Amino acid sequence: MSSVYTMGIDIGSTSSKCVIMKDGKEIVSEGVVSLGAGTKGSDLVIEEVLGKAGMTFDEIDLIVSTGYGRNSYERAAKTVSELSCHAKGGGYIFGGAGTIIDIGGQDIKVLKLNDKGGLVNFLMNDKCAAGTGRFLEVMSGVLDVKLDELGELDAKATEVTPISSTCTVFAESEVISCMAKKIPLENIIRGIHASVATRVASLARRGGLKTPVAMTGGVSKNKGIVRALKEELECDILISPDSQMAGAIGAALYAYDEYQKQNA
Repeated sequence: MSSVYTMGIDIGSTSSKCVIMKDGKEIVSEGVVSLGAGTKGSDLVIEEVLGKAGMTFDEIDLIVSTGYGRNSYERAAKTVSELSCHAKGGGYIFGGAGTIIDIGGQDIKVLKLNDKGGLVNFLMNDKCAAGTGRFLEVMSGVLDVKLDELGELDAKATEVTPISSTCTVFAESEVISCMAKKIPLENIIRGIHASVATRVASLARRGGLKTPVAMTGGVSKNKGIVRALKEELECDILISPDSQMAGAIGAALYAYDEYQKQNA
């Protein structure tokens, strides 16, 4: 019996992720492009992932899209919500996680899973950019620091400079004020991370925190956020090199389920 190759595409607000899986078990190829919905991000990441795998579109049996821009990808056989895909992808990556926290470009999602990895409850903060990837992007711009350097600089902090505003605009003013007072950037960054962690932890607790807690999404690469969240929730936070790919992995797994259903 020949292998089944499925593709999952997660078209987020700020980046596009793609995964090719073999027989719903093995990741064959994956990639991320820092271009999200409304751009050529999905086409570019698919081209990259197919190239890495040495495959063509004709060899892909079924495609599922997810994420903010999931309805914009016409080759997908079906679309699945990012909530379901992060739950399924998180289950594949971590196995047995009770809570999955996904900090996306525009929102925060907290997913509560049952013992079989099924989604039983979720909470979202999508009305405000505070605590999201966009918030961190704005802050890194104000500080004139690269987004991927925030975690490293956080590690050099000697104390936390409190950033009390939860509103992005007011927090921006606070950070500018801190810089004017010559407070070290590292301490300001640690304060920004603490502010994000407080907001995320509040949402997580509202849903009834169930351990183990895992983190998905691109912000999971920021070690300062992971550390701050661990302190705030007083529990370990599971992360993986594939955390950012959870939505795309989930979509590829749903594509395999759909293929099996269609060919039963």
